[in-house]
Amino acid sequence: MKNQKQTIRKITGFLNNPEEDGGFWLPNIQRPFVWSEEQICRLFDSILREYPISTLLVWKTTSGIRRRKFIDNWKDTLRLSDFHVMPDGKRKCLVLDGQQRLQSLFIGLHGSFNGKELYFDILSGEVAAPDDVKYRFRFLDSAAVSFPWTRFKDLVFTEKRKRETVTSLEERAGRELLHGERNRIEDHIDLVDRTFKMEEIVTYQELDSIDNPLLYTENDVVEVFIRANSGGTKLGKSDLLFSLLSARWDIADEKMEDLLESLNQHGFAFDRDFVLKTALVLLRQGARYEVEKFRKPGVREDVELQWNRIAEALQDVLDFVRGKTYIQCDKALPTYLVLIPLAHLRYHYPAAWKSARDIDTYLLRSSLAGAFGGQPDSMLDVLTRKTDELERFDIDEVFGQIRSQGRSLELTEDRLWQMGYQSNNIHLLFNLWYRGFNHTPAFDNNMPQIDHIFPVSLLRKEKAVNPSTGRRDVVRYKEPTRNQLANCMLLTRAENGAGGKGDTSPAEWFADKPQEYLEQHLIPNDSALWTIERFEDFVEARKELIREKFRYLLIPTSTTATTS
Repeated sequence: MKNQKQTIRKITGFLNNPEEDGGFWLPNIQRPFVWSEEQICRLFDSILREYPISTLLVWKTTSGIRRRKFIDNWKDTLRLSDFHVMPDGKRKCLVLDGQQRLQSLFIGLHGSFNGKELYFDILSGEVAAPDDVKYRFRFLDSAAVSFPWTRFKDLVFTEKRKRETVTSLEERAGRELLHGERNRIEDHIDLVDRTFKMEEIVTYQELDSIDNPLLYTENDVVEVFIRANSGGTKLGKSDLLFSLLSARWDIADEKMEDLLESLNQHGFAFDRDFVLKTALVLLRQGARYEVEKFRKPGVREDVELQWNRIAEALQDVLDFVRGKTYIQCDKALPTYLVLIPLAHLRYHYPAAWKSARDIDTYLLRSSLAGAFGGQPDSMLDVLTRKTDELERFDIDEVFGQIRSQGRSLELTEDRLWQMGYQSNNIHLLFNLWYRGFNHTPAFDNNMPQIDHIFPVSLLRKEKAVNPSTGRRDVVRYKEPTRNQLANCMLLTRAENGAGGKGDTSPAEWFADKPQEYLEQHLIPNDSALWTIERFEDFVEARKELIREKFRYLLIPTSTTATTS
């Protein structure tokens, strides 16, 4: 293993450049780029502060392993498969550790981030709270930039002399620079020259499989990659599992990308973790998410061989959820894990899936009760084993297995009243409650919004007597009271947008509303309850209306112990 050193300007010229010893590329086992604008800016701040940026690790090889380019003009909507390079037997260097840093440098020095370029405040240089940043960097739209913000790549790649650069900056400022400003700018130009152009501050270790082809096999390199990425910004389990899968199946990332795009096209947010966990369950490897399972002989081969069937099972289950249940939006599914037993049924017993009954009941009861919260792996295993035993879906057997794991399916009043503002289950409850709303508009900003009936600003003004001072200076209605279910309603985007409800009191908001509107939102008819003085009475009256609407779901508290 050899250590090499380069300047930052030089090493970014290696990226995607076959003329530089074959060029630096990203192997297919690498995860997507995940750094934010802020993380990139912090990296550049660290470099100017002359902090070490850690050693990179590259694999020098002629292997035909699938690889992709570094991306200069990054956008959140990019597909990694668009940057794949045709496999070849030419020499090349594949980056095993350091992708996030190199990709960040490439974006900042050669490209853009979501259409914005990296700018440097040429007059910064003092450590500022709360972020402890000394040299200020931002991604900005070039059309809206003014002095002292300077496009950083111009400083790094300029051929001008220092005095010419200072004069150019002074012209941009539109005034004569102060003596202190001129000194700071000159110091910063020297600092940029030193840290980005002159000093070889980037160190990379080179695994050389060209001079010594037998030293590092492809399997060795995958293991090195996994171990190298066990620190820093750690790889998640899906990254590790996927690196093992991609090492054998060179189009795994394309297949995964296509599946996630299909699953998420209607506003859902399925990710690679969920798909890989589901694949392990469907291949009867158990629900526990472990890297070692993908090292077992035959598992990776089975994922590749059965991929189309796995994808079809997930797509079919999601189509059922969207088309035949009350779950109309992503937020109404507190956890996607509730879908895995259904995917297992669809994958192994497609005929039983088509004839299954009460699937909507299963989704409703288990989701509302939070049956799949916490650590549900053992429950997923017993559910799939029971399905294998019966070779069909039986709601009573499924509920029996869930209860055998110490999980309740009962919705008591106590649990119902816990579903307040920002709770996990309130969107599911409101999907049941507000059937007429469009929960999946084409434009995300038009999503219906959960709002307080009595505005928080109004409730915060209400004071109670402080027992220690006798003064009325204590907030009467604390956050849990303000956010309770009985003070929540669903509004359309238009109702809650500019000129809408906002901080309007209920007495004013409901004054001109028709009876149908009050009934839809379960608002007590007695307008005297719509005043802040009657808030507590309003809550009790509305609770009774909510209780009546969902009585078919509620289990009396006194019977819970015997039914769970």
